[in-house]
Amino acid sequence: MPEGHTIHRLAARHAELFAGDKVHTASPQGRFAEGAARLTGNVLDGTEAYGKHLLHHYAGELTLHVHLGLYGKFADGPGEPPPPVGQIRLRLNSDRHWVDLRGPTACELLTPPEVAALRDRLGPDPLRADADPDRAYARIRRSGTPLAALLLDQSVVAGTGLIFVTEALFRAGLPPDRPGRALTPTGWAELWADLVDLMTLAVRRGRIDTVRPAHLPEAMGRPPRVDRHGGEVYVYRRPGAPCHVCGTGISRGDLAGRNLYWCPTCQPG
Repeated sequence: MPEGHTIHRLAARHAELFAGDKVHTASPQGRFAEGAARLTGNVLDGTEAYGKHLLHHYAGELTLHVHLGLYGKFADGPGEPPPPVGQIRLRLNSDRHWVDLRGPTACELLTPPEVAALRDRLGPDPLRADADPDRAYARIRRSGTPLAALLLDQSVVAGTGLIFVTEALFRAGLPPDRPGRALTPTGWAELWADLVDLMTLAVRRGRIDTVRPAHLPEAMGRPPRVDRHGGEVYVYRRPGAPCHVCGTGISRGDLAGRNLYWCPTCQPG
C-alpha cells in the first residue's frame, strides 16, 4: 500500500494539472458513474492529502475522496485521454491533461460533514502543517500495545506505513515490540521529528531513503540496494543481512500478519 508521501505527491500533481480548471469526469468501468455525473463540469478548487487519503475539493462543496489501498494507482498525461483500456474507475480530463484511476479501495463523493468525520478519525499526519503530535502521544503513552502497531494505526498517526515505521524505530534505537507507555515524552518528540524529516524527504525524492550519509553505499563500499520499493534502508526487507551499523543479522518477526524488521543489537529490548 502506498505510504503517505505518495499521496501528498499525488495531491500536488493533481493540483498542478487541474486546479482552477473545469474538469470532465467519467467512469468507464461504471462503478463510479453516478459520482462522475455529479462531478463533471465542476471546477477543482484544490487538493489535499491527509495520511493515505486523497481529497479533491470542487466548487459547490463537492469533495472526491480516494483511498488507493493495495491495488489502486493513478496514471496521467497531456492532451486528449487515450481510449479507455481495462478497469478505469474514474477518468478526469480538462483541455490540457487527463488522469485515470484504477483499482482503489475507495472512490466516493463526500459532503463537508463527512470530510470532517474522516479527518476526525485520523491521527496527525507528519506531512501536514496542522499536525498535533501531542494528540498522538496522548494515545501512545497510555497504551501497552507495541510501538510498531501503534505507529501503523492510522487513528494514531496518519500516513505512516511499514517502511517508515520500521526504519524510524531503528533510527531511534527502539525495538518494535516496546509498549507505547514505555516511550518517554522526549523519545516521542525525537521520533516524531524524524518521521517528519524522513517523510518530507520522501515527498521531495519520490522514494523512501532512511540511511544516514555514513551508511550509504558509496561511504561503506557496498552495492546499492536493489528492491522494487527503491531507496536505501536499514532494516526493511533485509532479514538475515548484516546491519549497516553493527553487522548483526537483521531479524524478522510477525505483527498481526505483517512482517517486522529490526536489529537486535541496535534496538535492544
